[in-house]
Amino acid sequence: RAHPKGVSVCYIHIRYNGRPAVTGKALTIFLFTRDIMKYMSGKRYMAALIAAVMAAGTPAIAETVEPLKYGDMEQWITRHIPESGLIGGKTKTLYEIGPTKTVEGAVPYVPAKDNPWGTSNVLAKVVGIVKGSNAVFPDKREGGGHAAKLTTLMEHCRAIGIVNIDVLVPGSIFTGYMIEPVKSTKNPYSKMDMGVPFTRRPKALQFDYKVEMPTNAKKIYAPGFGKQKLLQGTDRTEVFIILQRRWEDADGNIYAKRVATGRERYGASTKGWVNGHRINLKYGDASDVAGTLPLIPEEKSYYARNSKGKMVPVKEVGWDDPDATPTHMLVMASAGGGSAYVGTPGLTMWVDNFALVY
Repeated sequence: RAHPKGVSVCYIHIRYNGRPAVTGKALTIFLFTRDIMKYMSGKRYMAALIAAVMAAGTPAIAETVEPLKYGDMEQWITRHIPESGLIGGKTKTLYEIGPTKTVEGAVPYVPAKDNPWGTSNVLAKVVGIVKGSNAVFPDKREGGGHAAKLTTLMEHCRAIGIVNIDVLVPGSIFTGYMIEPVKSTKNPYSKMDMGVPFTRRPKALQFDYKVEMPTNAKKIYAPGFGKQKLLQGTDRTEVFIILQRRWEDADGNIYAKRVATGRERYGASTKGWVNGHRINLKYGDASDVAGTLPLIPEEKSYYARNSKGKMVPVKEVGWDDPDATPTHMLVMASAGGGSAYVGTPGLTMWVDNFALVY
């Protein structure tokens, strides 16, 4: 009908199966000024109107966003590690995500059973020398609260005549935990129990993030022993979620099929925070999704503790059926692109407010 102020108003009542499509309100209002309508033919106007009516007539599906425990990054464990006198004897501060407390001494960290989070921060004991490594920090957000700051840095460990290593460490957080103390840089994934029990089927991972790529960025490989290598290009940060259906054979070997996959990589600085970002999960075979995380090759397998208490590789043997029920979930955010000891020094990613969307 015509409106006295020059606005055409069309009131449309939407009903679905005899009931209002929106609980308590079955009224959708479309406002078109006469100026806009002058540029729309009658057919185009009616097509737009019908499309809107059809969209409004579809019942809204309720959506649930469930935060991951400690995923708001407001609670941190602070560890004070006295390093060996041979490398200076300083006290190194390490951080873990979890219920707030302070731990004194070179005590191996084991998370509480209800804490899903681990970090790349680690207590190391190499040839008898105690050292701490920290590349994940709690950091204040503008406007209040905290986030996890993940940065790529070079860790040095020098004791004349005993050890002289430089290790590139991309700060990472993941569901699982590190096995401490770490005694070598060989096969780093064998020192990480990756993945937590999980049997639900979310549609997306939601989180806030921010990225800063340093100027004159370089990509370096530094495994600790041997020469550093300068690689082409720059590294990228990444966030991924995978759901697996795992099983164990009589010999204690663990196998898995990939139930669902979601991954994104970020190779440039963002303009501040990106809040409420979502990575959608693809169930079943995700090999046709651009930028997906492919099945993990056996030689690069993640590890888990089997029923005998031994750390063994989790061998991914294929894509699962799209309707399969997972047994484990692995979420990871990293200041590196996933290759051990490879990264861009100074590349930093902040993450906060992890949640699953159903």
